[in-house]
Amino acid sequence: MATLAVVVGLRRLRLPMILAFLIVGMVVGPHALGWVEATETTHTLAEFGVVFLLFALGLEFSLPRLIAMRGEVFTLGGLQVAGTTAAVAAAGWAFGLSLPVAILLGGAVAMSSTAIVLRQLTEQDELNRTHGRLAFGVLLFQDLAIVPFLALAGVLAAPQEQYTTMEITLAVGKAAVALIVVLASGRWLLRPLFHEIAASNAPELFTFAVLFVAIGASAATHAAGLSFALGAFLAGMMLAETEYRYQVEAGIRPFRDTLLGLFFVTIGMQLDVPELIAHLPVVLALLAGILLIKATIVTLAARPFAGQWFKALRAGIVLSPGGEFGFALIAMLLDNRLIGPRFTQPLLAAITLSMLVAPFLIRHNKRIARVLLRQDGPERSGLERIEAANLALARREHVILCGYGRVGQNVARVLEGEGFEFLAMDLDPMRVRSALAAGDAVIYGDAADDGVLKSAGLERATAIVVTFSDTARSLAIVRAVRRLRKELPILVRAIDDTHLENLLSAGATEVVPETFEAALTLVSNTLHMLDVPPSRVIRAIGEIRRQRYKTLRSVIRSDPAGRTDDSGVFREELHTVVLPPGAWSIGRTIEEIRGRGAEVSFTAVRRDGIIGRDPDPGMTLREGDVVVLFGTPEAQEHAEAVLLAG
Repeated sequence: MATLAVVVGLRRLRLPMILAFLIVGMVVGPHALGWVEATETTHTLAEFGVVFLLFALGLEFSLPRLIAMRGEVFTLGGLQVAGTTAAVAAAGWAFGLSLPVAILLGGAVAMSSTAIVLRQLTEQDELNRTHGRLAFGVLLFQDLAIVPFLALAGVLAAPQEQYTTMEITLAVGKAAVALIVVLASGRWLLRPLFHEIAASNAPELFTFAVLFVAIGASAATHAAGLSFALGAFLAGMMLAETEYRYQVEAGIRPFRDTLLGLFFVTIGMQLDVPELIAHLPVVLALLAGILLIKATIVTLAARPFAGQWFKALRAGIVLSPGGEFGFALIAMLLDNRLIGPRFTQPLLAAITLSMLVAPFLIRHNKRIARVLLRQDGPERSGLERIEAANLALARREHVILCGYGRVGQNVARVLEGEGFEFLAMDLDPMRVRSALAAGDAVIYGDAADDGVLKSAGLERATAIVVTFSDTARSLAIVRAVRRLRKELPILVRAIDDTHLENLLSAGATEVVPETFEAALTLVSNTLHMLDVPPSRVIRAIGEIRRQRYKTLRSVIRSDPAGRTDDSGVFREELHTVVLPPGAWSIGRTIEEIRGRGAEVSFTAVRRDGIIGRDPDPGMTLREGDVVVLFGTPEAQEHAEAVLLAG
């Protein structure tokens, strides 16, 4: 109950769930309320949490993007990780830690949260800006740097007092060889294996295979004298090189979220809240030190790539907070008793606070950079420009789309083609981010909320189209709209007629049941083929609609639980790819890219803020273009690899 309450509260504040688990651990742990004690069982489950954390981090790795951005990745990323690690390790060594342990602490501090940084930059439409591209390059190198740090942690966990340079070098060498083998295996072994498993159409077999790869790789690296966590990370990297990455993420999500939650709760339980409050100045000093050291190193390293201090500093601010891998490394040090709580307690608290302030720092990175450099200039960020455009649109006549999935996007394209403006709302943050990157007028919000409807310009709307398949949500939206505007036309999508009367009585102007409209199309075509005069066909179809589909509603129903989508058609969705410097597709045409097997629709290309819908196959792509793809996740994965690395 405690975790649920805190998670819901932090989600409303749009803060990472990791912080909720840490807070719960601090509150219910032995150092505060004492409701939960650390046991061998929780310790074992937390170790599985570390394995799945590293597996999830490995899934985020993108070899094609690394190849396309190799200059920023290896030079800038290497300087950031090496510089931060060296600075923190020197401080730890000065305080009496052994050099290998101090290096691991430096690695823990050097890492940033890929999830927080990429999500926030995408929401602000800054991922394709200079500082966003540089930050992404550093994050890619940090993913690679996890490998030697885990290898070093595995050596230090061995039951011995001294660690020779040869042993450490051998472990890192093993990890490097394992990395090369893993990347090759992902491309040439796992892809055909998972293709056969996917063809069997057995979801449970797919999930079993994913768990087998993750746990099997962990056991293999442990048998080689390295850590379990390294094997899990490499397994994630292997599967990231296949087109089944999205299905893998969906399959392990229940296991990952549960075990990760428990892992971060156990980390929180190790934090002595009264002790940390008593030493709050030390924690705040560590927080300031982490932010300052990381921002300074990134700024100095990024200056040659950015071309000016302003953009370099923005990249430094974005990457200054800590990340999830820091918790994993510190947990491994604690588990093996390589370091005491005297060092880790304040450091864990400082990393937690840095992740807490990360959304604020990233959101206001432009304003902070101008203040620090004492520069004047336009204050509006990419997100603010989008919000201003949406606000201006809400003041004009427009159509409101509630839901921006497959149906909503199709309605939007037709409205756009006919010259009608629209403003869409959706609760899927990934979909909203992709739509914003594609230049569509979409906002994140609950269309059943009166305040959100007013912000979307309900007073100036000429119609509302509800495209959600969830009837309960559609009912809530219709009732909310009718509370504010009685006369506004409301068109509602429905799967069938099950709740047709409820929607109409709630205030829907028209309800469009998909199954009935498909039947009417078949009826119309059949009558035309039977040479029935067009006037009779139109009259018959119109009469059925006027009777609210009464003729079609007396049918024998099948079990709704048996509905499946074997074709994969309804898994198609939008995806955007920003072309960084060095991408293979720069200077090539869309037709050439399709010739490499990219089986997706190129729905638009956004260049210099201008959106070109349905681009010509002969269009030549340029650096910085935002390419909008439409297709299944597997097809999008392959198309992105072609765009970036050929």
